[in-house]
Amino acid sequence: MASTPRPRTTTREPEELARRLTAWLDTRLPGAKAVDVTVPESNGMSSETLLFTVEHPEPPLRGCALRLAADPAAYTVFPVYDMPRQYRTMRLVAERTDLPVPRVLWLEKDPRPLGVPFLVMERVEGRVPPDVMPYTYEGNWLHAATDAERARLEEASVRIVARLHDQVPADEAQFLALPGEGSPLRRHVTAQRAYYAWVVSGLPRSPLIESAFDRLEELWPHTEGAPVLNWGDARIGNIVYAGFEPAAVLDWEMAALAPREVDLGWLVYLHRFFQDLTVSFGQPGLPDFLRRDRVEETYARLTGHTPRAMDFYTLYAALRHAIVMLRVAYRQVHFGEAEAPGAPEDADALILHHGSLAAMVQGSYW
Repeated sequence: MASTPRPRTTTREPEELARRLTAWLDTRLPGAKAVDVTVPESNGMSSETLLFTVEHPEPPLRGCALRLAADPAAYTVFPVYDMPRQYRTMRLVAERTDLPVPRVLWLEKDPRPLGVPFLVMERVEGRVPPDVMPYTYEGNWLHAATDAERARLEEASVRIVARLHDQVPADEAQFLALPGEGSPLRRHVTAQRAYYAWVVSGLPRSPLIESAFDRLEELWPHTEGAPVLNWGDARIGNIVYAGFEPAAVLDWEMAALAPREVDLGWLVYLHRFFQDLTVSFGQPGLPDFLRRDRVEETYARLTGHTPRAMDFYTLYAALRHAIVMLRVAYRQVHFGEAEAPGAPEDADALILHHGSLAAMVQGSYW
């Protein structure tokens, strides 16, 4: 893994963005200038983040973070980036919960200043479990922590999800309801089918992903439960921690109305993704961290809701992640960083966790 090139996360020039950002800031805060503009190492491959400081004659603002929709000319990971929706979600969560959501300062819907819509929020200092190299590898602060410290972080992270689900009135989050017919879960899965169709349009399809969709139908929950506001990308890599306590909850672009278990399955599986990857490269990883049984028990204790049909929801998380991974792989092909697959089986091999997904489809993973 150490020798695998990291896929590019941006095609933009930070210096040019800084110049254009300063020009825009002057319209909102006359005389202001964006300085110390940096791209964080944890910048993802979807929406982009820039960190900067506002220099102004008045007492300066704290550091800021710019959340920028992906460049539409850069083979985006998702087909749509709805920044007003993210802004509205963050405002709702901030108003209706005690979660540490960064204060959103501005929303810019006009694409002309920076090329795409964006939002600006206050920057929160702290540390984030790394994705590259994953926090399950040796050599980072979370791996080096004690078992007690990781248990504290785990409990606090599950509590974030529990409080989100319990505290936001579902009727106030109806703007996050996905289009289509059927239950919220059915709409969620239908949206993923549409996303997969977009990813493979004109390209080799994935037999593994399609078999996973078929297996979902066989495992469909008998009782789905009432929908709640789902964070969507519920994982510790989207939390800034002060010590081992959450200081900021980030990345709301995948938020939706769905059963509670959609978030829980994602939280459990995204850790397993890193853990399995680490084991495959000869390291023990963190096998006792964010275990499925303990996440379920903690969530039930905090909310009174016992998670149901988690075989379905962890498979669904692995399937959703596989579609994203396939899109990222095809993005690498687009930029000449990888070779195009010659057959459908080759497309499956582009999915980094194809082995664990296949085991889930076969019922032999857990």
